[in-house]
Amino acid sequence: MLKRREVYLDNSAVTRLDERVLEAMKPYYFEKYAVATSDFAYSMGIEAREGLDGARETLARALGADSGEFIFTSGSTESSNIALKGVALALGNKKGKHLIVSKIEDFPVLNSAKDLEKHGFNVTYLDVDNEGFVNLDQLRESITNETILVSIQHANQEIGTIQDIEKIGLICREKGVLFHTDATHTFTKVPLDVKKIPVDLITVSAHTIHGPRGIGGLYIRQGTKIAKWMDGGFQEFNLRPGLENIPAAVGFAKATELVTDRETERLQSMRDHLIDRILAEIPDADLNGHRWKRLPQNANISFHFIEGESIILHLDMHGFAVSTGSACFSRSLEGSHVIFGIGGDHEKAHGSIRFTFGRYNTMEDVDAVVDTLAEVVQKLRSISPLGK
Repeated sequence: MLKRREVYLDNSAVTRLDERVLEAMKPYYFEKYAVATSDFAYSMGIEAREGLDGARETLARALGADSGEFIFTSGSTESSNIALKGVALALGNKKGKHLIVSKIEDFPVLNSAKDLEKHGFNVTYLDVDNEGFVNLDQLRESITNETILVSIQHANQEIGTIQDIEKIGLICREKGVLFHTDATHTFTKVPLDVKKIPVDLITVSAHTIHGPRGIGGLYIRQGTKIAKWMDGGFQEFNLRPGLENIPAAVGFAKATELVTDRETERLQSMRDHLIDRILAEIPDADLNGHRWKRLPQNANISFHFIEGESIILHLDMHGFAVSTGSACFSRSLEGSHVIFGIGGDHEKAHGSIRFTFGRYNTMEDVDAVVDTLAEVVQKLRSISPLGK
């Protein structure tokens, strides 16, 4: 029996763990597994502390930061929650209760903002244009004396559009407002140096760079007003209590070291090849997001007259894993808020497919999925009541 083909093209959801990352983590499960302790405790605890501190230094350096400005979390969801709610707790009763986010943020930011509204905060949700960019004039006009934080993602998780966070940061600096960006999908792939870009808080995660799941981080610029959001011990500079996940932290650092510019260029070449072929060979297909100012690993296409879940199921039968913005694949039973946010209608949202590439994909995978996709789209349109 022939082995089923498996081509994974949903790397923005989660990436396969790199074996070299696992090898770096193993000693902290079996040899240096103690709780991280101070220099005046037993040897195994000191080794664990050294592993944690070394990982912190590596990750902070990747952002151009100092190690004391980086805390470990359980992932991007917790990082963004700490950023928004920690600032709200620190400044809400001192400066004001107004926050600004974009309408196409990922759910950790959007739902944190909605939760804060239940506790007396006001939130402005910025519009974006049809490519996903926030309007900088609207941002500037929305900032008031009550504004304590602006949270705009570095790049969108669905359509891949990369925001000009340097300009956004400069506006926030000019207005005396803190700026948080979710860099979950850009970290290590798109330049982000806190010495050059005026950003106060940055969310990052290991799960999108072939690192372990369940580990992330939050950069907090020195001097930023932020309060402890969760009760417990004094770990992570007394900002994030709980037993440190040292194996995962070490793995996160190793995964960061393994990303290279050459690899990012390879991801971009696969992205461009897929977009070029689809737009040239499959009629009534539209690219979502900016053509060039987008994540190197991301391509999001809407196919008219058919449903995204039908495309996914047919591709899966051929061994390809992709994702969709269709309501049928959402637990909320709502179509993609990102596609709606850029002005798309229900057809565009329900017919959208996201292809995201990773280290273990090849150009052969790209050609294979496009060849199969062309057949699938043609077949589905032939039986669709919406088809031509």
